[in-house]
Amino acid sequence: MISHFLKLEWKQYFRSANWQKSVFLNVLLVFFALYFAVSFLALGVVGFYIIKEQFPEQDPLVLVNSFLLYAIVGDLIFRYIMQKLPVMNIKPLLILPINKNKIAHYILVKSSFSFFNIMGLFFYVPFAIVLIKEGYNSFGVLGWLTTMFLLIQTANFLNFLTNKNNIAFSILLFLLIGGYLIQYFNLYNLPGFVGKGFDAIYQTPVLAIVFLIVLIVLYIFNYKQLRNEIYLDAIISEKTKEVNASDLSFADKLGDLAPFIKNDLRLMWRNKRTKSSVWMVAVGLLYGLIFYTQPIYADKEVIFVLVGIFSTGTFLINFGQFIPAWDSSYYNMLMSQNFKYERYLKSKFTIMTISVVALFVLGIPYVYFGWKILLVHFAAMIYNVGVNSHVILYGGTFNRKKINLDEKAAFNFQGTGAVQWLIGLPLMLLPMALFGLINWLVSFEIATATLAVLGFVGIALHKKLMAAITKKYITNKYVMIHAFKQEN
Repeated sequence: MISHFLKLEWKQYFRSANWQKSVFLNVLLVFFALYFAVSFLALGVVGFYIIKEQFPEQDPLVLVNSFLLYAIVGDLIFRYIMQKLPVMNIKPLLILPINKNKIAHYILVKSSFSFFNIMGLFFYVPFAIVLIKEGYNSFGVLGWLTTMFLLIQTANFLNFLTNKNNIAFSILLFLLIGGYLIQYFNLYNLPGFVGKGFDAIYQTPVLAIVFLIVLIVLYIFNYKQLRNEIYLDAIISEKTKEVNASDLSFADKLGDLAPFIKNDLRLMWRNKRTKSSVWMVAVGLLYGLIFYTQPIYADKEVIFVLVGIFSTGTFLINFGQFIPAWDSSYYNMLMSQNFKYERYLKSKFTIMTISVVALFVLGIPYVYFGWKILLVHFAAMIYNVGVNSHVILYGGTFNRKKINLDEKAAFNFQGTGAVQWLIGLPLMLLPMALFGLINWLVSFEIATATLAVLGFVGIALHKKLMAAITKKYITNKYVMIHAFKQEN
C-alpha cells in the first residue's frame, strides 16, 4: 500500500500543470538543495579542525554542544517559517476500502524524509565520523549522533503541533533572543548549561532513550490528531467562522481610494501568503544591522544604497511584485465592477508609498552609524516612491499566475514567473550601479543627489506614468482574467 501511495504522488507531481509550467523553478530548488547539502557536508568535515585551530584550549565537541540550544531553537523557528506540512490528496481514497490508519501513518512517516530533516544530518554525520577518527569514544559519539537524529525528528513532529500557533512562535523567538542576551550580558551561561546535558549523553549514551520516548509521544499525539481528521465529512464540510473586523475607518480620509485600501489591508492581515509581506517589514528594517555593524563596509558607500533601497522598499518589493495576482482568486468579479481601473492601481501605489515613508522614518536611528547613511536612505526613499513604485506596477501587467492566499510564502513559488526574477534588475541593481559610477567619477554628494532627482522626476510625472500603466493593464485585462482562472 505504501508503494502504491508513492506511485500516486509521483504521478500527481510530475503530471501537474505547476511542474510543466515551472521547470526552471524546480531546477532552481534542486540547485539550492544541493548547495546547502554540500555546504553542511563541508562544514561537518572541516568543522572539528576549524574549532580546534580557533579555540585550541577547548574541546570541539563540548563547544558544539554549548551552541546546540541556538541550533535547536533556530531550527524550530526556521521550520515554522519555511517548512510546509506534508499533504496528500486523500479525498478520492476515503471512498475506497483503504485503512485510514495506513493513510495517517504514511503522511507522518513521509514527513520524516523531508529535506529539513535530512539537511542537518549532512553536518552531524560527518562531524561524528571525524570525532571517532580523532579518538573519541565510539559508543559515546554514536549515542550523541543518535540524539541529534532524534532531536531532528522531534522538531519535525513538534512543528506539526505548533505550526499554526503564533504564541508558540513568539515563545521560540523569546527563547532565542533571551538566551543570546543572557549570555551576552554574562547573566548566566545558559548555552553552557544545556551543553552539559549533551556532554552527559556522550558520557552515558543510554540517556538517548529519553529523546526516543519524547519522539514516540509526539508521534502518537500527531497520529491521533491526524487520524481524527481523516473523514470525508470533515473534508467536504465548511466551517463558518465569525470574522473579527478591524476598525479601518481611518482609511476613509483617502476618499474614493478607501474601499480598495481597506480591501488590501484585510487581505494582508487575514491570509497566510500576504502576511509574509507584513512580517518582512521587520526584516527589511533591521537589514542594515548586517552591514553597518561591520567595519569592513564602513567605506563602501554603494552598500548604503543596497540597504537604503531594500530597507525602505521591503514592503514595496514584496507586496508590489505580485500586483494584481493578490486578487487573482476574485479578479474576474473585481473587473466586473463599475469603477475606474486607475483608482484600483492608485490605491496600491498609495499603500506602497506610505510604507516607504514609514520605513524611512523608522530607520532614522541608522544615523548613529554616520550622516551619510541617513542621506542615502532619504535619497533611496525618494527613488523608491518616484521610480521603483512605477516600475513594479508596470511589471504587474505581465503577471499571469494565480496565487493561493491560504498557503505560506516560504519556499512557495506559486505566482512567481520570469517577471519576479527580472524585476530585481531595475529595482536594486540599476540604482546601485548608477550611484557607484557617479560616486567614483564625481563625488558622493552628486551620486546621492542623482538618485533623489530621479525620484523627484518620477513623482512629478506620476499622473502621466499612471495613465500609461493603467492603459497597459486595461489592454491586458482579459488575458489576466483568463490566466487567473487556470489552476496551478
